Amino acid sequence: MTGSTLTSSATAAGAAARLSELIRFRTVSSRDSAEVDVTQFDGFLKALERLYPRVHAQLECTRVNTYGLLFRWAGTAAHPSLQPTVLMAHYDVVPIDEDDDWTHPPFSGHNDGEYVWGRGTLDDKGALVVIMEAMESLLTAGFQPGQDIYLSFGNNEETAGDTADAVVDLLHGRGVTPWLVLDEGGAVTQGAFPGVTKAAAVVGVAEKGMLDVEILTRSPGGHASTPPRMGATARLARAVMRLEKAPFPSALPDASIQMVETFGRHAPMLLRFILDRTRMLSWPVAKLFALLGGETNAMTRTTVAVTQLEGSKGANVLAATAKAHLNIRIAIGSSVDATMDRLRKIIRDPKVELTVLEGSDPTPVSATDNEQFAILRSSIERVYPEAFVAPYIMMACTDARRFNRISHAVYRFAPFEMSSEARASLHGVNERILISTLGRGVSFYDDLIRSLP
Repeated sequence: MTGSTLTSSATAAGAAARLSELIRFRTVSSRDSAEVDVTQFDGFLKALERLYPRVHAQLECTRVNTYGLLFRWAGTAAHPSLQPTVLMAHYDVVPIDEDDDWTHPPFSGHNDGEYVWGRGTLDDKGALVVIMEAMESLLTAGFQPGQDIYLSFGNNEETAGDTADAVVDLLHGRGVTPWLVLDEGGAVTQGAFPGVTKAAAVVGVAEKGMLDVEILTRSPGGHASTPPRMGATARLARAVMRLEKAPFPSALPDASIQMVETFGRHAPMLLRFILDRTRMLSWPVAKLFALLGGETNAMTRTTVAVTQLEGSKGANVLAATAKAHLNIRIAIGSSVDATMDRLRKIIRDPKVELTVLEGSDPTPVSATDNEQFAILRSSIERVYPEAFVAPYIMMACTDARRFNRISHAVYRFAPFEMSSEARASLHGVNERILISTLGRGVSFYDDLIRSLP
C-alpha cells in the first residue's frame, strides 16, 4: 500500500467519524413547525465548532437567519479582478417516516467500515463535512488563498427557505460578485445514460424551475346516496387525467445537447453515430428520450407530478371541495407564467381553480467554455481519472439558484460516487455514503482550492 493510499484511507476514516457524529443531530427542516427541533440545530453547530476548530478560529464567521453560517477566508491578493469563490452546502435534512424500514436507524450515523448510514449522508451533510475537512487540512498546512473564499452553509434548503437569499443579500451589500459558486448537485455516476458504461461526472450548469400548484374544484356536497354529475371529485379527476394525457412538449436545450454529445463519445459505435449528431437531430433525439421515461424524459420537458389528493372526510359524504397538488419542474426556456397558461389550456375547464403556492423560473445557464468550468473539470479529472466530465441541467432545486443574482458562474457538483441505488436513497430509505468516496471528496476540494486563480 502506497503512502498516498494510506493518507487517503486515513483522511476518509476521519471524515467518516466526524460525519457519523453530525448525522446524529436531527436537523430536520419542515414547513410543519412541530417537526423542527431548534435544539438539534444548536447542537449541530456546537459540534461543528468543536470538530473543526481551526476553521472557526481563523475564518470570519457570520450567522445568517440565526442558523445559517457564512465563513470568509480572506485572500492575500488585493487585486480587484480576483473575485471570490463561494463553496456551498446545507445541513438541514428532510423528515423521515417512522414506519420506513431502515437497515440502521436514520439518525444513528452507523459506520460499518464501508458506509456511513443515515439521513443527510448524501444530502447534504457529507458535502459539508468534506469541505470542512479540506479547509481544516489547508489551514493546518499554512496554505493561504489568493482570493477570498466563502463557505455558505444553509439551514433550510429542504423547504426552499430564505437563508440562501439572505446570504446573497449580505454579499451583494458588501459589493461581492463571486467569480465561482459551487453547490451540491451532480455526482460521479455509472449507468446514468443508456448504453454508456464509463463513469461520468455530471456538473449542473442550470436548474429547472419549480412550481407548486393547487387544483381546487367545488360542488354543493351532501349525502353520497344522491351523487350529482360532475361533482367536485369527478371534476378534479377529469382535470388530473387531462394533464396525464397531455404532457408538455419535448425539446433539448443547448446544455442538454452538450451533455448528450459528451456521453455519445463514450457510447457504443451505433449509438455514438446518433448522439454525435444530436444538434442536427435534436427533435427526434428529444422524442426518443421522452419515450424512454424516467430521468431521460425529465431532461426533455416540463414535468407535472400529482403528489397529493384530497376529497371528502367521510366515506358516505360528497366532497364540497376536492384538491390536488401539482409539483412541476419547468424546462429551461419556459417560465412560471407560460406553464400556468398551458395548464389552463390542457384542463380547459373554467370551474377548476388553479392557485400558485410557490414558483420560480428556471435559472440562467452557466458557461462551459470559461476558466471556472475548466478548473472544475481539471480537479474532477485529477481526483476521478476514470470518469469523464459532462454538463447537465438539474431537475431538482438547490440554494445555488439564489446566487445567480450576483454571479454568472454557478455550478452544482458533489464530489462523490453515487450508484443508481444511492441516488434513489436521496430523501428515501437507507441513505448512505461510501467512506472511500468521502476521502476523494476531501481531495477534490483541496485540489480545487489550490487551483483557484
